Amino acid sequence: MTKIYILGGYQSDFAQNWDREGKSLFDLFSHSVLSALENTQIDAKDVEVGHVGNFVAELFTGQGMLGGFFGHVHPDMAGMPASRHEGACASGSLAILGAMADIESGRYNLACVAGVEMMRNVSGQQAADNLGAAIWVGEEAQQAKYIWPAMFSDLAEEYDERYGLRYDHLAEISKKNFANARRNPNAQARGWQFNDESFSAHDEANPVVEGWMRRQDCSQISDGAAVVMLASESYAADYAKKRGLSLADFAFIEGWGHTTAPMLMSTKMASSKNEDYVLPWTRKAISDAYARAGIGGADALDAIETHDCFSITEYMAIEHFGVTEPGKAWQAIDAGKVAFDGDLPVNPSGGLIGLGHPVGATGVRMMLDASKQVTDSAGDYQVGGANRVGTYNVGGSGTTNCAFIIGAERG
Repeated sequence: MTKIYILGGYQSDFAQNWDREGKSLFDLFSHSVLSALENTQIDAKDVEVGHVGNFVAELFTGQGMLGGFFGHVHPDMAGMPASRHEGACASGSLAILGAMADIESGRYNLACVAGVEMMRNVSGQQAADNLGAAIWVGEEAQQAKYIWPAMFSDLAEEYDERYGLRYDHLAEISKKNFANARRNPNAQARGWQFNDESFSAHDEANPVVEGWMRRQDCSQISDGAAVVMLASESYAADYAKKRGLSLADFAFIEGWGHTTAPMLMSTKMASSKNEDYVLPWTRKAISDAYARAGIGGADALDAIETHDCFSITEYMAIEHFGVTEPGKAWQAIDAGKVAFDGDLPVNPSGGLIGLGHPVGATGVRMMLDASKQVTDSAGDYQVGGANRVGTYNVGGSGTTNCAFIIGAERG
C-alpha cells in the first residue's frame, strides 16, 4: 500500500446538544474543521480536497450539499473540490476511502475529511424513523417501533440459534464501554451513573427496547463531528520537517478493507447459512485490511475500535476480527481479554455505546482515536504501548463494511 499519513484532527464533545444551544449543522461543521486546522497548524489554503461523511442531514435538518460548507468555513477553501459520502453509519469511513483514493492517485497531497451528524434536534422516535432509511424501506422491519434495535435483535436471535448466546455477555460489553467512556473527555456518557441492575435483564433498571436489545445495549443519539487530515508521504515528510518532527511521530494507514453486502438482512442470513461467520462480508472487509497491512490477524493488534451500535455488534466483531473462533466471543469476555486492561482492549474510547454515535462522524472518529492510540496521545484512555489498532465501521445491518489498520513506526 501507498502510505497515507494522519496528521491529526479534531473531535467535538459528543455530550453537546447543538440545537439546544441555538447552533446549526454548519456551526458544528465549521467549528470542527477550524479546530482541526488549528490543532494541526495547517493553513486552510494548503488543503487541496475535502470529503464529508454524512448519512441523513436532509431528514434531521433539511440540509444537503454539505461539501459547499467548506467555502464558508474559510475563504481560502472556496473553490476547493469537495464531495459528500453516504453509507449509513459507515459514511465517515467512505469519506476516508474517497480521500485515500485522491491521495493514492496523485491528484492531491492533503485532504480534509470531516464526518458530521446533528441528531438531537428531533424526538427519539423521529430520530429512529430517520435512521431507518438504511434498511430496505417497505421490505423489512415493517412492524418494528424502533427499527434498528429490532433489526439487531433479529441478528442476536440468529446468532443464538447458530451458536447460543447469553444476555450477561452482552451486558458485560455495555458495562465495559460505559466504564471506558468515563476516561474520555469527549464521551457523551462520561458523567452518567449506573448500578449493577443497569446491566442486567431487569425490566425497570434496563428495560427492553426491542427483543434482545435493552436500553444499555443501544448506542446513543448524538450530535457531533470528527475531522482527520490525511496526507501523502511526501507531504507528511515536509510537514514533519517544518515542525522539527519525523514521520515516526505520525500515524499512518497500514491497510483497509471495504465490502458491500446485499441490503436485506434475510438475504445476508440465507447466504451465510453454511458459513462459519454469521456476517462473511464483515469478515472479508477485516481480512482484506489485515492482508493489505501485511499482518496475520488480531494477534498483531494492540487495540480495536469497533462499531458497537448495539452490544451484539461488538460481540460479533470480536469473532469477525479473529480474536476468537466463531461462536466463542464469550471466551474473550469472560477472560477479560477485551477489557481496558486486557491483552486486546476493545473500544477503549467508550465506543458508540459510551462515547456516542453521531452516525456520519463515527468512522472518522474511530480513525482519529486509533491515530491517538498509536502516537501515545489518547490521554486517560491510552492503551499502553499501542503501536497498531484495528477499526471496523458498519452501515446498515452489515451492509457497508469498512475496516482500517492504523499503525506507527515509533515502536
